[in-house]
Amino acid sequence: MSTALLTDLRTALEGTAVSDRPVDLARAAHDASHVLLHPQAFVVARDTPDVARTLAIASRHGVPVTFRSGGTSLSGQAVTDGVLIDTRRGFRDVEVLDDGARVRCRPGATVRTVNAHLAPYGRALGPDPASEAACTIGGVVADNSSGMACGTTRNTYRTLDCLEAVLLSGTVIDTALPDADARLKAAEPEVWEGLARLRDRVRGNPDSVRRIEHQYSMKNTMGYGVNSFLDFDEPVQILAHLLVGSEGTLGFISSVTFRTVPVHQHISTALLVFEGIETATAALPDLVGAGAETAELMDAASLRVAQHFPTPVDALTGLEVRDHTALLVEARAAEAGELDEHVHRLEGVLDGLRHDGLLTDLAIPTRFSADPVPRAQAWAVRKGLYTAVAGARRAGSTALLEDIVVPMPALTQAVRDLGEICARHGYDEAVVFGHAKDANLHFMINPDLRDPAQVETLGAFSDDLVDLVLAADGSLKAEHGTGRVMAPFVERQFGSELYAVMREVKRLLDPTNTLNPGVVITDDERAHLRALKAPTPVDEAVDRCVECGYCEPVCPSRDVTTTPRQRIVLMREMAAHRAAGREDEADAIAKDFDYMAVQTCAADSLCQPACPVGIDTGIVMKGFRKDAQTPAVQRVGAALADNWGPTLTGLRVGVGVADHVPGTLLERITATARAVLSPDLVPLVGDDLPGPGLSRRTNARQEPGDVVLLPSCIGELFAPEGDSPGAAQAFLAVCDRAGITVRLPKDMDGLCCGTVWRSKGLTEGLGQMAVRTARALLEASEDGRVPVVMDASSCTHGLHALPADLDAAGEYALAERVAGLQIMDATRFVAEHVLPRLTVRRTVRSAVLHPTCSDRHVDDIPALRAIAEAVADEVVVPVESGCCGFAGDRGMLHPELTAGATAREAEEVDHRTYDLYLSSNRTCELGMSRATGHTYHHVLEALADALV
Repeated sequence: MSTALLTDLRTALEGTAVSDRPVDLARAAHDASHVLLHPQAFVVARDTPDVARTLAIASRHGVPVTFRSGGTSLSGQAVTDGVLIDTRRGFRDVEVLDDGARVRCRPGATVRTVNAHLAPYGRALGPDPASEAACTIGGVVADNSSGMACGTTRNTYRTLDCLEAVLLSGTVIDTALPDADARLKAAEPEVWEGLARLRDRVRGNPDSVRRIEHQYSMKNTMGYGVNSFLDFDEPVQILAHLLVGSEGTLGFISSVTFRTVPVHQHISTALLVFEGIETATAALPDLVGAGAETAELMDAASLRVAQHFPTPVDALTGLEVRDHTALLVEARAAEAGELDEHVHRLEGVLDGLRHDGLLTDLAIPTRFSADPVPRAQAWAVRKGLYTAVAGARRAGSTALLEDIVVPMPALTQAVRDLGEICARHGYDEAVVFGHAKDANLHFMINPDLRDPAQVETLGAFSDDLVDLVLAADGSLKAEHGTGRVMAPFVERQFGSELYAVMREVKRLLDPTNTLNPGVVITDDERAHLRALKAPTPVDEAVDRCVECGYCEPVCPSRDVTTTPRQRIVLMREMAAHRAAGREDEADAIAKDFDYMAVQTCAADSLCQPACPVGIDTGIVMKGFRKDAQTPAVQRVGAALADNWGPTLTGLRVGVGVADHVPGTLLERITATARAVLSPDLVPLVGDDLPGPGLSRRTNARQEPGDVVLLPSCIGELFAPEGDSPGAAQAFLAVCDRAGITVRLPKDMDGLCCGTVWRSKGLTEGLGQMAVRTARALLEASEDGRVPVVMDASSCTHGLHALPADLDAAGEYALAERVAGLQIMDATRFVAEHVLPRLTVRRTVRSAVLHPTCSDRHVDDIPALRAIAEAVADEVVVPVESGCCGFAGDRGMLHPELTAGATAREAEEVDHRTYDLYLSSNRTCELGMSRATGHTYHHVLEALADALV
């Protein structure tokens, strides 16, 4: 990159992250698409003026600019070889308006977060993309995203209330202003006049009007939204709706306000299996007419894949799949009675289909169900397809997911032709599914883009696909945006006249072709076959990664260093450089990899449930830590495990001494030690370090009990705040009051869940501790007859890993016995077995609850809520709550990790004052107390204080 450009950016964006470090450029290069371009500079914008300044500088230097938020786009519209601007980190604000009827969002907020803010009002966004957990508002608007129930009436274009955008010239438009059109005319007369002229040109051409009306009767994200020239008169409104679906090529959308839609809580679902595609599509009109809100289609290949899912699906059990096609149909209603009416009509349709022999006669009759279990089972078929096919693909191949739409009468033939084209080009693993209600088909193929021959095959396949769709008068993109992968075909779909209109729109708003060039508009007929991503296999544990970014919103280090996707990407980039003999480039990334990827990974494994193919990047990073440990260090870890009781006592003494050292002095001492030794070894501590807790021996109880409690080491190391008894003491108190006897294991001062060794990759010590703890718990629980609980949720989660730790240590028989233990967190045990026996007074009006990552892994949040609701009139779980990043000692080794992980939650918590601040883990309480300035307590301490 030019030194002058970088200098200008850093001068103009003082205090903002502007980087050309190889590690930053490599991690930013990858999005969810199969296109790969490496940026020259990566800019993390703080606000809209930062974006405007970057645009001006890039335009002056003739360098292209692309905006990136969630990076979940599949068509190559979020990558660049110019300047890439992060528009997620500084743009996450959400403001609910008019009791939920409208919502104002910034581009970095995810759809899931916005809907969480709207949930108390019974409202949601109209667009409902499958990637809602990770895709951001910026991408939803830029791609005009829709989804399974959204159709053509609830997408961004149709539910847009107003927006604020920055044009390349720096002009800001705000369509909420009553004089917005006059302001645009005054500030940008050429743009205003050009849009007015194009409006009249389009309206005056009958063929253009016909084409537009037909194209936008379907889902359609190809090209620019030229339907805006028919739908709106004022140039400012035309511009606003051209920006929708423009994929960052016309301006930066800095804020958008949606009109929301009601959420219907009453739902009933059925998985219908038909003899073939003809009968399935023939049934669609009657099903939709009877009230089907959703109708998801799955072809025969999809059903064969689903038959091999780990959990059997009743509707597919025993079915010999030939040409069968399934429809997953769902009805929704605001009231139970209304849902009953919908279901009655739908089942009447099914009875007619059975009578006519159109619906497969299965051993288990197909009926609609509102029961969550069969509903989840039915949806597992549809949602599990991507996981199954993408996860089973060959290492190094690409999970390429595309979508098309055709007029409803053409759907039957399109499904057949699409399957035939896939087979003809050797994509035997392809599955076809989609939103049948909209005749919107998705398909997935797994080409190996490292092979030039397969790239040419992809090109031939794309040509056949284009022919198929356009012959049916459909659209080549229904939901995923045009991007680089379909830009060469926009003119074929719309014709030369409307394509000329689109070109003029681009020229009016981006005369220097700075904004995402090559996306939507291109002169390169082979653009869809250039700059293709060819993932390099690096590790069986991560080779399945599709780089979708679903893991990123839950990652505590996402705003500090890297995310799980980026960690994997960096591994691939280094391997690709080394394979090509570019050792210097690989070394340049490796220089920062340890800190950026390994040491600042909280290893909370929340990425694993978020990942569509089930990758646990935390485990992989622990593997790096293990590989970095020398034999001498492993021996130290084993010695610590052998002498854990005395070691913990020594640590408690150290904490007690530190508690009497002034905080500023203690911080200076530890900071100096970190500089001399390593920040990965020496914690940074200050005046928020608590004093030592009670020795676990204080609570020794050896008589047989109804439950076994293994008090956590962390509760012994760090005392609770104020006069609180601590979680272990609180658990004993509430159990005693309820008449439930508690047993503690023998020699418990030498026992541990093993998390500290597991996190640091100290495998020798972990194996020794696992064996000792397993034997003690088996004895105390009478081989699993009574449950085992811990008073810290992260330690409970650590105990769940005991069987794997024992397997790794070669203790297979012991691992099998331990797998039979009933292990649960103390909060769940109390909620289920103790709370019903207690008389509790509500002592406060409000409490805010921070569920830990461990609570999320085992779904213990309902238990936390139940206990908190016993003592507080109102219990709030912040929308922005997530892993605090403290991660044992990681928050003291790298306090920037906890600061970044808790920033959004702390901001939300600070919007009001609560009577209690509660969690379920001592170190998480420390992290949240540090972040918010309020003292967090264990929820069991609050319960113990409220006993009558």
